Amino acid sequence: MKTCCAYKKLNLFSFFGVLLFALPSWAQIGTHQQAALPVIVAPVVLEPNYADRVEALGTLRADESVVITADIVEIVDQIHFKDGQQVQKGDILVTLVKREEEATLRSAQALLDERMASFRRAQELVEKQALSTATLKEREALLRQTEGDVEAIKSRIADRVIRAPFAGVLGLREISPGALVQPGDAITTIDALQRMKVDFDVPSVFLQGLHPGLPIKGRVEAFAGDVFNGVVSMVGTRVDPATRTMTVRAVLPNPDLRLKPGLLMSIELHKNQRAALLVPEEAILQKEKQFFVFKIIERDGKFVAVQTEVIAGSRIPGKIEILEGLERGDKVIVHGLMQVRSGQEISIRAVEDGHRTLDQLLEE
Repeated sequence: MKTCCAYKKLNLFSFFGVLLFALPSWAQIGTHQQAALPVIVAPVVLEPNYADRVEALGTLRADESVVITADIVEIVDQIHFKDGQQVQKGDILVTLVKREEEATLRSAQALLDERMASFRRAQELVEKQALSTATLKEREALLRQTEGDVEAIKSRIADRVIRAPFAGVLGLREISPGALVQPGDAITTIDALQRMKVDFDVPSVFLQGLHPGLPIKGRVEAFAGDVFNGVVSMVGTRVDPATRTMTVRAVLPNPDLRLKPGLLMSIELHKNQRAALLVPEEAILQKEKQFFVFKIIERDGKFVAVQTEVIAGSRIPGKIEILEGLERGDKVIVHGLMQVRSGQEISIRAVEDGHRTLDQLLEE
């Protein structure tokens, strides 16, 4: 029985001995140092025109927008526009019935002419001392009264001619000739579309650096892929106490009139432009509130990975700003982070330049 047990132990010892002999040299404990770990690295680059990016949503509005209505109760006489027509400021849109006012104006104008002639005769007589000054004043007062009556009648006639308040594009016609319109009744709409406004809310933490003149980029789902450039025209003066946001207004040129009021626009705003050091986001390791990278240094002719604490700034897709801890030209590990340890020797398999995929880098 003892001989059998000894024979089994001997066989096990022989098996593990053969296994140890069969292992590659880097796996034999105590025989050779561990081989260098292959990794992919990326350089720390300096971006001279880096800026903080703020994203928001806003609804487009016309630069000017008005619902055209009448000021008085009257019947529509003539309509001088078509749906969707472009008009200039002052163009006549609708004429209301004004025959009575025009007749009254002719009567008042005749009386004005008579009183003007009477006043001039009185002036001549006063110069000849054939008429008192008091009589001249009375005739002048009657003249001025009649002039006021004429102006009032002309104003009532003007109320019956509805004009475009500014240059723009008309909407749908809501009335027909012969219709009775009242104040507040919609006749049509007019929008100034050569320039568009968009209001959007920005968190108050971005207050510093927000000012008129900042460039924005807008995108609309209806025009996928197209970018509409504009500038901030106004930053709100109040912060909403409920949402801690403020309203920012931007303006965008719209010469081809493609943008329409009411469209939802995604806004990308860039502020605080500066030079910044950037690394790929894959290079960052986070432990609680601390951020680390593995920086490559050369030691005794070999490349060694050293865990380095950094202070991270803002982010853009695929990149992170580094405020402290790295310098331009440093190299950091972007692929192979899970296996590397601080102080470990590494071999650089490829350098990521941002223009090739991971598969292309591995094929090198």
